[in-house]
Amino acid sequence: MRAYKTTMFLLPLLLVAACDGREESAIDNLANGANAAQLGNNVRAEAMALMEPLNPPEPGTPGGLPIDPEPIVEGSITPDSAQGAAQVVQGYYGLLEEKRFVDAQDLWDQSGAIGSQDDAHFAARFRGFSEIHANIGAPSEPVTEPEGTASHVTVPVQVYGRIAANGKPWHVLRQVLLRRVEDAPEDKAEQRRWHIESIGAYVPSPDAQAAAPAHAISMTDGMAKKP
Repeated sequence: MRAYKTTMFLLPLLLVAACDGREESAIDNLANGANAAQLGNNVRAEAMALMEPLNPPEPGTPGGLPIDPEPIVEGSITPDSAQGAAQVVQGYYGLLEEKRFVDAQDLWDQSGAIGSQDDAHFAARFRGFSEIHANIGAPSEPVTEPEGTASHVTVPVQVYGRIAANGKPWHVLRQVLLRRVEDAPEDKAEQRRWHIESIGAYVPSPDAQAAAPAHAISMTDGMAKKP
């Protein structure tokens, strides 16, 4: 039964290879006792090479990130700074890229709807994508909230990747809102660190160069509603 399942798994890959005349060597290798897993990996790599490349728009162009006028000097980042917040965002999308969804969810506000969602439903937000990547933009300056005990930062993100159903590239601009509470009590010490409050549509700052919006599709957020 196991061999039957392995062969059925390889059939779609062999059909992809057949599109450019490689089915004969693939089938011959399988018939001659080649390692099925290795053969599958080889055919998958060849199929990926035939896909449209991922080339998200450059900064300053429609669909691209705004141009950062002030690059950060190396070594000047502290965890509670705006750049520290941007590093949290970079880490979040890095975890999504590695499909480490449980770890990624830990960077959300754990008392919020997304942070407290069960693991399976959080992971389901991204099941429509075979690849997820991101370019992180420059964060805003921290804004102190009226109570004076918390602050928030927004970070622009260009999310791009590949749709699982058809292998097509996609991209969209998003904006991540992060928050931290400086004097959070000991039992809520995690609130003192930057955590993700929300991810929504990118809103250019008043002094930023206007850019045409990316052509988003309904599944690019990967957001499944909470049941």
